[in-house]
Amino acid sequence: MPLTDRFVLAGIGGALLLAGAAGWILLAPGAAAPGPSPEPASVLTSDLPSGSEGGASPSADATLVVDIEGGVAEPGIQRVPAGSRVADAIVAAGGFSPDADVPLASRQLNLAARLTDGQQIYVPRRGEAPGSGGGAAGSAAPSPGGPVNLNQASPEQLDALPGIGPVTVQKIVAARQEQPFRSLDELVQRKVLTNAQLTKIRDLVTF
Repeated sequence: MPLTDRFVLAGIGGALLLAGAAGWILLAPGAAAPGPSPEPASVLTSDLPSGSEGGASPSADATLVVDIEGGVAEPGIQRVPAGSRVADAIVAAGGFSPDADVPLASRQLNLAARLTDGQQIYVPRRGEAPGSGGGAAGSAAPSPGGPVNLNQASPEQLDALPGIGPVTVQKIVAARQEQPFRSLDELVQRKVLTNAQLTKIRDLVTF
């Protein structure tokens, strides 16, 4: 065989040998291409136990039971959501009745006052004698037919005054326990009320 042909055959044999070696390396045990890395251990939101943080449903709102009497369409016990106001209780009772003394009610009742459980509200009727029905225990309104005595009135009667809320009621009660009021202007002088508050109630209160 000519020398040139021997070199050609030797080159071909070497190439085949290298290809075989490469194939053996690829197919050898443990030489397989690495697969995707395993997922890191983690707790998925769906795996959280029932009632975990963020999954608990809020509890139902509390309900207040109030007694609304007098000039309303449906007097008696009414149930309203916690945080309701006196106006909400009147609406729950069907609103003012035809015989309700609305102007007097607007002066005696603080429609924006928050309700408390077990509270009684009395809406005055037209032509009622002074004191009839309005002085029931727990009433949100002062007794119709007379001014509210700031030294003797209950917290509910004070709260029913226009422009007077729970915080101001506490101020009035604390101030009169320290020293009874001797004039209406003293309420401003002792920083119990502002001038604007006193103007709203001046014709409705006494001492």
